[in-house]
Amino acid sequence: MRNLYRPENWMEELFGFRREFDEMFNRIASRRPWTTELPEFKKTFSMVPAIETYVDKEARKYVCRVTLPGVELKDLEVQVHGELLTIRGERKIAREKKELQYFEEEIAYGKFERILPLPEGVATEKLTAEFTNGVLELTAPIAAVALPRKVEVKSAVPFTKQIAA
Repeated sequence: MRNLYRPENWMEELFGFRREFDEMFNRIASRRPWTTELPEFKKTFSMVPAIETYVDKEARKYVCRVTLPGVELKDLEVQVHGELLTIRGERKIAREKKELQYFEEEIAYGKFERILPLPEGVATEKLTAEFTNGVLELTAPIAAVALPRKVEVKSAVPFTKQIAA
């Protein structure tokens, strides 16, 4: 029986598949029907930045990190409206427009927008944002009452002892 892939090509083909899948996903995700577009920002979005959000229970804070390499601070906007966090901006092409022959073209340019629901208890009025090395980090304290707490389960008198009494 003959192998379909030669050992020296399978990784190259796998990365090619991943690249094609990423391009397809970015095209689909940039037209998300669940994105609320505001009238003053009715543009198509061609970039979907990677996001990581979590609640640090020990520090009692909400953290949101957005990878935005190549985006300048002046092209970035963060808004909070109710319980929604909106991050939008644009990664602009830094080179002159001329005829080029690309061998690889994996960097997405253009406008982006991400709208994220904030977890219960986030103090939106105390939200802070820092932009360092192409990573936007948003943090806000979270109320202790919104954090899960452990409930102690106490032992009750066994049912058989209650009947005997």
